[in-house]
Amino acid sequence: MRVIVHEGNLRLRLPIPLRLASLAVNLVPEVAFVKMRESVPEPFRELLTKESFKVIVRDCVSVLRQYKGLEIVHVEAKDGTYVSIRI
Repeated sequence: MRVIVHEGNLRLRLPIPLRLASLAVNLVPEVAFVKMRESVPEPFRELLTKESFKVIVRDCVSVLRQYKGLEIVHVEAKDGTYVSIRI
């Protein structure tokens, strides 16, 4: 995935490997999931676990690889500033 930001003289290109998404889920502490469950209605609380997030991320990453080059975010301001996120 590539994040591109242009603003005035700033031109920033950040390549982000999709594999970091699964690593990020592993780094989220279990306490964060407990706090998230508090704000979710009762029938859906059991779905909000670290293991379910790992499965979702793994499945999404495999699908996103099929759409390499797809631009999922493109925002432009009147002053020429823009942000683009491509898979």
